[in-house]
Amino acid sequence: MPDRAVAVFEIKRYMVIWRQIEEREFDGTLARIRGLVRCNGVGASDHENYRLDVYFLADDSAVPDPLVDIDNRSGAIFMPISDISAFVDILRNEKPIYGHLRGDNPQWTSVTTGNEPVGTGDEDHRFGES
Repeated sequence: MPDRAVAVFEIKRYMVIWRQIEEREFDGTLARIRGLVRCNGVGASDHENYRLDVYFLADDSAVPDPLVDIDNRSGAIFMPISDISAFVDILRNEKPIYGHLRGDNPQWTSVTTGNEPVGTGDEDHRFGES
């Protein structure tokens, strides 16, 4: 695989995992994990498989820095457990959804929607309008 600093992939599948509590160390930071959303997809430019794990942390948890491994097509970001419902809602209700692995600026690793026209919503599609 060529040396790249950024990879974009379309998220095709996700899995939600709830935990009572799991303590795991990420680069020297002990995180207290309550949930995990694993996002899998296909590279926009290379059609390879990619994964982004979004860890949802307990309120009293330290927050690790984002992790990106472009060579292995994977990454991890960390969010508060209070954000899990909104995050899963976006995955369920928007399309397309993209994962952005940023080896050049790991703090910019993200999940984004496609570029939508202003004012569109679920109600606009009820009556088969285009």
